[in-house]
Amino acid sequence: MAATTDFIGAQQANRRNTLVLLVVLTMVAALVGYLIGWALESQATDAVPAWSRAGLGVAGVMAVASVGWSLVSLAFGDRMVLAMASARVIDKADAPQLYNVVEEMAIAAGVPMPKVMVLETDALNAFATGTKTGNGTIAVTRGLLNTLDRDELQGVVAHEMAHLANLDTRYMVIVGVTVGLIALVCDVILRNLAWGRSNRGSSSDKKGGGAAILIIVLLVVAILAPIAAKVVQMAVSRQREYLADATSVQFTRNPNGLISALGKLADKAAPFPGVSRATQHLFIVNPVQTFTAKTPALLATHPDIADRIARLRNLGA
Repeated sequence: MAATTDFIGAQQANRRNTLVLLVVLTMVAALVGYLIGWALESQATDAVPAWSRAGLGVAGVMAVASVGWSLVSLAFGDRMVLAMASARVIDKADAPQLYNVVEEMAIAAGVPMPKVMVLETDALNAFATGTKTGNGTIAVTRGLLNTLDRDELQGVVAHEMAHLANLDTRYMVIVGVTVGLIALVCDVILRNLAWGRSNRGSSSDKKGGGAAILIIVLLVVAILAPIAAKVVQMAVSRQREYLADATSVQFTRNPNGLISALGKLADKAAPFPGVSRATQHLFIVNPVQTFTAKTPALLATHPDIADRIARLRNLGA
């Protein structure tokens, strides 16, 4: 009963955290929008208004765009990810052991049976996607199927099932889209500011000092906002990887399977066609970058594998 209670509590916490993060990131997007409008109005009037109608308008557009993109991603995000990864749906006859393991872990997690897919690559990796537990998908690589034994495969599948049960996949889609929107808009701001400086020439000296200060503030926000949003995304993603590892052990009652699997994945989690920086955070180990204990935490999408293994060993102690 204690494991069930912890599981339900984690799921509820993830729902709250997803909502809080979405609200915070939407506010960041709105702030960037307000400063854009404020800067444009200031440049047009050679003065800095106390309140900017243009700023409020652009802030509203950014907030609506953030929420709108999130809703679109909830509807189509999982299909887009699977299409990019070139994952292929299989049935039980194609991989009986994998299918049986997924069935077992779905029962253990108390979630509907997800779709099972395979990525035709020799790299070892796996990921889950789906915006609700009823439409989840677990995808594994051919290399993983050919390399891991049943206990190791069960540990990996249980980890991915934990992401579905804990609603991590919904968080990854929503926050990933919002962070991407903030980064895109800030990149446009930086490009326009650079272009504006090269074309204004000496005429910029005629602008009011307040407007110049506002442009500097806008420049600072354009640089820092996407970094801050990405840092928040990565920090929470790392904690959810730890939670998925622990939940995997709750499902399998066998930490050794995942421990052994992570050791093999650390050696052979190479990049492969269909994976990119946009999807790297979805996988059980990052296929694009390798993180160690020396990697700054703010730059890592995943925890150090050695640390994950150490925590799993403590669970089994």
